Amino acid sequence: MTPTTRRGLVLCAIIPVAFVSGALFTASPSDTERQPGATGHAPATPRVPELVATFSIVGFDPDTGDLGIAVQSKFFAVGAVVPWARAGVGAIATQSYANTAFGPDGLDLLASGEAAEDALNQLLEGDPGKAQRQLGVVDAQGRAATFTGESCLPWAGGRTGEHYAAQGNILAGPGVVDAMADTFESSSGDLGGRLLAALAAGQAAGGDARGRQSAALVVVREDGGYGGYNDRYVDLRVDDHTAPIRELRRLFHIRLARVAMDAAGRALGDGDHDLALSAARRALEYHREDGAAWLTLARVHVARGELAEAGEAGRQSLLRDPWLKSAALRGMVDKALIERLLQVEVFARLWESIEADL
Repeated sequence: MTPTTRRGLVLCAIIPVAFVSGALFTASPSDTERQPGATGHAPATPRVPELVATFSIVGFDPDTGDLGIAVQSKFFAVGAVVPWARAGVGAIATQSYANTAFGPDGLDLLASGEAAEDALNQLLEGDPGKAQRQLGVVDAQGRAATFTGESCLPWAGGRTGEHYAAQGNILAGPGVVDAMADTFESSSGDLGGRLLAALAAGQAAGGDARGRQSAALVVVREDGGYGGYNDRYVDLRVDDHTAPIRELRRLFHIRLARVAMDAAGRALGDGDHDLALSAARRALEYHREDGAAWLTLARVHVARGELAEAGEAGRQSLLRDPWLKSAALRGMVDKALIERLLQVEVFARLWESIEADL
């Protein structure tokens, strides 16, 4: 474990601050004259940026190679600003008076072979606004670095450890970062779950001193996105909510249910009916109200020759998503599956009572 900057006082001249549209702004010339990051991503019209006071954790899973970020803030749509990640490269959180060019520029530096701390230092070099920046970086080897500028508003600081960096500003106190770090270190399982647990621990320790509004969770994996076309294994945002972490967890469970359904389908294709049943049941544990999850279970039971169980699972699917009948009649659902389910009275009776929308 490597502790880094922890600050309870502003260490430089006081910056003029005003509340504009419910958010903090400064009139610092260093922000309006901000230089671009490593590859020159400068804004078309320089302006005073909005303060992204927040807490975040970036992490790496050596078992899967996954990289990710979890973040919460009293700031609208924090997921549009703070998290940046690329599979096989690294993950970056840029916050406080965030320089969003640090996201793509930092990932390019990591992709070129720079270690996390070297990339972080290069991003900050020559940046006139670095005293107000906060950064967390982890690379694809699990090396981590964090930085808190001396003018970040208190409490501000960060902590690094094996495969993670946790940081935050305008926090209730240092316990927020420590809670995130300790929880990540002591947890196990998939990276997304560990990051979310760390974020919840930070909130339980006081979180953002101003309150809470938005949260985001990003996990990247090679070919982990939809259809294998990109690396966005988990890409979830809660832009405005009274309990953003709770809502983020709900969305994460829906995503995990979809992952489990995909696993059930692959297992069926491989002829492993026991694994398929386990995966289908896991999908329902994550999202019991998902009609598609129930239909996946019905498909597995049909493959196992358990027609009565299949019919009941199909009925549960129809109860949650009556449009299934319309989808089936349009050829969007396996015809053979529906024919088998219609052999079970409880499914057939409900099927007949639903008016199709064609």
